[in-house]
Amino acid sequence: MSSKQKIEKPILIDDALIVPTSNTDKQEDWNWVDGDQKPEHPANYYEATLSTWAGLPKLEEETTCDIVVIGGGLLGSSTALHLSESGVDTILLEKNRIGSAASGRNGGQLTPGLARWEAETMIENFDYDEACRLWRFTSIECFDLIREIVSKYDLSVDMRKGHLTAAIHPGHIGALVKGADARRHLGDDSVTMLGEYEIKEHINSEIYHGGALDSMGGQIHSLALVRGMIYGFVKNGGQVYEDSEVLEIEETPEGTRVRTESGSVLAKKGIVLAVHDSTFKLLSESDATIPFYTYVAVTNPVAGGTETLLPTDMAVYDTQFQIDYYRPVKKQRILFGGQGTGTRWNEEKTIAYLTSRLETVFPERKDLKFEFAWSGTTDLTLNGATDCRKIEKQVPIYAVNGWSGHGVAQTVRIGKSIRDDILKNNDDFAMLTAIEHRSILLGRQLSPVAIPLAKSLLGLQGMITPGKMISF
Repeated sequence: MSSKQKIEKPILIDDALIVPTSNTDKQEDWNWVDGDQKPEHPANYYEATLSTWAGLPKLEEETTCDIVVIGGGLLGSSTALHLSESGVDTILLEKNRIGSAASGRNGGQLTPGLARWEAETMIENFDYDEACRLWRFTSIECFDLIREIVSKYDLSVDMRKGHLTAAIHPGHIGALVKGADARRHLGDDSVTMLGEYEIKEHINSEIYHGGALDSMGGQIHSLALVRGMIYGFVKNGGQVYEDSEVLEIEETPEGTRVRTESGSVLAKKGIVLAVHDSTFKLLSESDATIPFYTYVAVTNPVAGGTETLLPTDMAVYDTQFQIDYYRPVKKQRILFGGQGTGTRWNEEKTIAYLTSRLETVFPERKDLKFEFAWSGTTDLTLNGATDCRKIEKQVPIYAVNGWSGHGVAQTVRIGKSIRDDILKNNDDFAMLTAIEHRSILLGRQLSPVAIPLAKSLLGLQGMITPGKMISF
């Protein structure tokens, strides 16, 4: 094993800087910034509001450990952190930079549920006790765990409580009430319904007809959380190698070996695939997801402060078919995202779309414009739940994907559950693997066609019955 690595605690800076990205692989997802003086490959807003990432070494040796974690996002960093806290010899391999993929490119909203499985779906698919257990796992346990990690390692992640779901049609209120009732049935009374006038106390917009206030949910600087967990992992003695893409998982007489371009690691007790949409490259059993692409932007500082738009400082998503989501961030800016597409949009098309949505929500604020924008890659499953698998080979291989654009908090909790399964502490991860998933034949190849077709059919249904809540 190499000598102990050194790492600095990530620090949030006062405001975003227009700087080059530290990512070494100029991936297909893009970052855009406004202005004449901008680097060829700029950092996105999250990276631009954090202290400079010094980087960690590339794997250039053959070594051995108990557990190899592949992927340095939320799932990988959480799993590695929790393993290190239990004294398990763990190595994490990241092909680019820590948090360079979906975990450092999302909307930063903290909401409960397992991807698109919320309380109602859990009640439909589990008996009462198991539904209660799964809901608690994917809600309060997630948020409590993040707060525990932040406190233990003294991290700065701009975490705020409170989340709003805003109804764009009066008919959607019934669905929100039903969802709140399902949560109460499972022992969660954190949702308060808001009428048409009450929602305006939280969102200074005329387009909503009411909504739901979730006091459990909230928002977070997701890249700061990822880097913070890696900081804790390294401080606990864990080893991280960046620029170390895994090319092959090979079963040998000595054990299961993970190979990179310039090194390898022999895993004695297990492998964790925390590579999200790229799981299929290393695991033939990963065939239950379809990739899709998402878009986020951040405005210039809001004149008069973000409280002129969001008086109670809460994150929002709405109930339209193609949802808008937005929240206040540092230095009086608004982060605003939306859309999910089967092919990746370019910068111009994305900024035009998000600008039109921003103007729809806040039509009187002509002073608002976007200064940062970026794309992201995620994936979805047919049943809407996250796909969690444990494949028994020479050593067990754990894989989690299919987040459907939801799951910042849940990813962290699942990382802990993988640690617990490896140590046989409980059967939390087995509860997740009990959810059945269907294979999607040629899902990756058909995504550019299948997603627009599905959206067209769902959109048509929404036009026929506008009061029925259908979100993508």
